[in-house]
Amino acid sequence: MTDITRYETNQRMSQVVHHGDVVYLAGQVGNAGDSVADQTRTCLERVEKLLAKANSNKYRILQTTIWLADMADFAEMNEVWDAWVPEGHAPARACGEAKLALPELRVEILVIAAAQPRVHDRGR
Repeated sequence: MTDITRYETNQRMSQVVHHGDVVYLAGQVGNAGDSVADQTRTCLERVEKLLAKANSNKYRILQTTIWLADMADFAEMNEVWDAWVPEGHAPARACGEAKLALPELRVEILVIAAAQPRVHDRGR
C-alpha cells in the first residue's frame, strides 16, 4: 500500500497531498486586490514552493486548471504563465471562469504533478 503524505494541513484541507508518484496541490491564489499579473505571479511562486516540499518542480507538472474571475483577464494571466512555463514542458491545461472565494481574487491555479523518483525507487 502506498503512503499518503500531506503538507500544510488543517481541518479543512491540505495544501499538498503526495500519493505514490503524484503530487496534488490545493488551489493557489494571489494577494487579494493585486493586479491579475501580480496575482498570477504569486500563485506560481506558491506552486513552486509547494511542489518542492513534495520533491517535484514546475518541469514535472502534468495538469493545471486555472480559474479566472473574469475571462477578460485571460491575456494578462497568459502573459505571466507563458513566461513561467519551461519551454517544452507545458502541462495539459484548462482555464475557465468561476466565482472565486473573495471578490478581490482574480486567479486561482490548481496543479497535479509527478514527483521525482525517490532514491530507493531508482533502478526498479
